[in-house]
Amino acid sequence: MSEPFGEIALALYRGIGRLASPAVRLLLAARTRAGKEDPARRDERLGRPLRPRPAGPLVWIHAASVGETVSTLPLIGRLVAADVAVLVTTGTVTSARIAADRLPAGAFHQYVPVDLAPCVDRFLAHWRPGAALFVESEIWPTTIDRTRRAGIPLVLVNARMSRRSFARWSRLGGLPRALFGRFTAALAQAAGDGERLAALGVPGVSVTGNLKFDGLPLTCDAAEAERLARAIGDRPSWVAASTHPGEEEVATLAHRAARASLPGLLTVIAPRHPERGDALRRAFAEAGLSVASRSLGEWPEATTDVYLADTIGEMGLVYRAAPIAFVGGSITPRGGQNPIEPALLGVAVVHGPSTHNFAEVYGDLDALGAATAITGAEDLAAAIVRLTTDVGLRDAQVAAARAVVARSEGALDRTMAALAPILAEARRREAGA
Repeated sequence: MSEPFGEIALALYRGIGRLASPAVRLLLAARTRAGKEDPARRDERLGRPLRPRPAGPLVWIHAASVGETVSTLPLIGRLVAADVAVLVTTGTVTSARIAADRLPAGAFHQYVPVDLAPCVDRFLAHWRPGAALFVESEIWPTTIDRTRRAGIPLVLVNARMSRRSFARWSRLGGLPRALFGRFTAALAQAAGDGERLAALGVPGVSVTGNLKFDGLPLTCDAAEAERLARAIGDRPSWVAASTHPGEEEVATLAHRAARASLPGLLTVIAPRHPERGDALRRAFAEAGLSVASRSLGEWPEATTDVYLADTIGEMGLVYRAAPIAFVGGSITPRGGQNPIEPALLGVAVVHGPSTHNFAEVYGDLDALGAATAITGAEDLAAAIVRLTTDVGLRDAQVAAARAVVARSEGALDRTMAALAPILAEARRREAGA
């Protein structure tokens, strides 16, 4: 497919969107009933904001979910410190709650409009952003197209493009170049990401590093952390974090196997999607395991096998519950969740073979002995036992992980430097408005 055909494909996408417009309200209503939309703010999804635009230059940052929102908090703080108002959009109720709790003064949250031209146009006309920064790999064709048609610089920040995603895009001929060519620039996490983005047609690609390395360690309520530590006491414990369906079964098999060598072992399981908590609690009980659920206000007791951390925004607490963490999404083929968060908290990282979401990070960790790679329940259990009983080994792995993080810092400064010309132009445009 040549590039003109890519433009035709984008036009067809927009046309299908126009035909589907009458169904949008029905879809949003169904999502609201399912708890996936905020009924009080549903108009925001139609591009009808519920608050006025602040005076002065404004930058729009769009993040997909909780992880991307948290990773951009240092960048948001720097922009606010530079006297720029920051509009943060996400598409999930969970990320909206995190934004409400953690955004600094001068930044505020709205739900991203659905990917239809009238909704996006209303959104842009109201907010008039001087620049739009899309985080990591958020690609919404109509939103990208309408933003560029409005003359707004559009930058992928903390951008990543895995080999798997690149292969999928490459099969679409001229469509990627038509779509990615609408970006003004991309600030890539690593050289491989930059090369793949450039090959897809993004102009102005530079490698600025991964903003997650410059983030502060995840926070938590100190009183809650102390109470959880008292509840666990001196029991051996480990965390299965951000698990996906299928990984909880692996974790419980590993728990049973490791418990033979570690009497009293407590397994803390934090599912990636906490709404699965009720179903997981039933499954653990049916498997003969004693379960305490955080969402029910329960605490682990001496006989508790599994502490189910099925709440939102408490990974800082979860990672402080144990010295070892299996990072989920890595046994099932999800590409792995973020290993930097436990590394920053001095927790020994264990992961499965699927790591393409953070390929360079996991590669560096593994190369320096800063993480333990496993393939299934048997070697996960062995890793738990080994890292629990050999404190020297665990300390060495934690120190190596901290060294990986330290040598990878600086992405925030490089990102701000790359954005400086765009921010200056946004100020000039606002002053001349």
